[in-house]
Amino acid sequence: MERLFRNGTRAGSAGLLLLCLAILVGCQGFSSSKAASQPAASGSLQLSSATLNFGTVTASTNKTLTITATNNGTASVTLSSTAISTQYFSLSGPSLPLTIAVGQNATLSFVFSPNIAGTYNATVSIASDAANSPATLALSGTAVSDGLLDLNPTSESFGSVTVGTQSNQTVTLTNNSPSTVNISQIAASGGGFKVSGVSTPLALNVSQSATFTVTFGPQSTGAASGSVTITSNAPNPTLTVTLAGVGASVGALSANPASLSFGTVHVGSNEPLSETITNTGGSTVAISQIAISGTGFALSGISAPVNLAAGQSANFTVTYSPQSAGSGSGSVTVTSNGSNPTMSIALTGTATLTAGQLTATPATLAVGNVAVGASGTASGNVNASGANVTVTAASANNSRFTISGLSLPAVITAGQSLPFTITFSPQVTGADSATLTFVSNAQPSSTTAGATGTGTPAPTHTVNLSWSASNSPNISGYNVYRAVYNNACGSYSKINGSKLDTITTYTDSVVADGTDYCYATTAVNSSNEESGYSNIVSDVQIPPP
Repeated sequence: MERLFRNGTRAGSAGLLLLCLAILVGCQGFSSSKAASQPAASGSLQLSSATLNFGTVTASTNKTLTITATNNGTASVTLSSTAISTQYFSLSGPSLPLTIAVGQNATLSFVFSPNIAGTYNATVSIASDAANSPATLALSGTAVSDGLLDLNPTSESFGSVTVGTQSNQTVTLTNNSPSTVNISQIAASGGGFKVSGVSTPLALNVSQSATFTVTFGPQSTGAASGSVTITSNAPNPTLTVTLAGVGASVGALSANPASLSFGTVHVGSNEPLSETITNTGGSTVAISQIAISGTGFALSGISAPVNLAAGQSANFTVTYSPQSAGSGSGSVTVTSNGSNPTMSIALTGTATLTAGQLTATPATLAVGNVAVGASGTASGNVNASGANVTVTAASANNSRFTISGLSLPAVITAGQSLPFTITFSPQVTGADSATLTFVSNAQPSSTTAGATGTGTPAPTHTVNLSWSASNSPNISGYNVYRAVYNNACGSYSKINGSKLDTITTYTDSVVADGTDYCYATTAVNSSNEESGYSNIVSDVQIPPP
């Protein structure tokens, strides 16, 4: 601007402003026009060749060839996948997706892996986000015989086979040599393995194949291994097929419990019991029938057919619903293909016209003294007599007393007991009591007991601290810090308020029961400068309530 002024082209300030605005507007308009005229950037993928010919490759070997993929576009290109029409060709590298920058290239490697002689062709389709996607490539190759006697497969794994049964696998021999091959022997070794479906001597003409069967029939449990050896006059005169298998024990069923005893049941009531059957053998057991017999007994929760794998279990319920007094008996019969094809579970029960009675002992449970904020317990029992009793509910009429230890509904066999626990959690000091009520199918349907306890004052804990005076000059006083301790001291907080502690003792009376603390002090001088933490005490334990 100063040069314009000296050359006589000075303009007023308004003129300068208009000149600047004109320049700015002109530049903006030019920039907008240029951006609008530019084409959208896009990638373009170019392959260095449209074909790859692998030539001649020996069967059961492989050969790798490469091509170059170049991005000739104006934006990066991402190769996402390849589709190849024949399984004997594959992309070995690089891993996809792969991004190729503008002007850059990548080498793609393809493998030809024929397993038998023949001529092979394939088309490769390379998918990408390029404008000319997909790129295509033609592959070709010829496989020739390896000149050997080949077998397929070279190993057989039979997995788990039940003792007494057998499993079969097939093996194929192919003559890829230029002349007839005479096979003199095919023999199996190893416990439980045998060969069938072929006899020796056997002549195989050029390119001819023969198949035979290998059978695994274990006679004992456990892992087994073996082999099949083929002896011939081929260039490779000895071939071996490795064999492996596991002999599994025959499936067998067991019952838990072995029998069901319902005890004494009141006529007109129902008594359910749970039963579990498990396959303890090493092979699957097929259950074809589950039947129940006996008056008053019913089966639920299972239906045949059921297959249980080795170690697997099935659960069901048997319910006894007697309609008249006296002894009852029956059975559950499980029919299967296990080693114990017929398994019987005995059922017994006694029906009575006398209803069961339920009592609670002791009549009053005394918890004793318990600090306010803490809890105390006492134990009792509910007892059945006359007939089985089913307890359906248990409660206390005072929320400071709670009943636990009973999984309801709970069946108590006549003459037996079930324990329970009463917990007293006082909120204030003084004597307290509750009535405990148990609801059941006994006569009467409600049974009560008492519970007592006394709340005592909660203990008050304080921590008394003392430390040696600082040797530094002009000390005005001390600050006291506290942190919660949990394997290490946590973050410290000052607990002496805004005023310095001018003596070397301090009492912390605001602590939580059952908590561990750390303490530290700092010294503060007359210039209000504070030292670092010192006199650190770790893991000060406050007793629980």
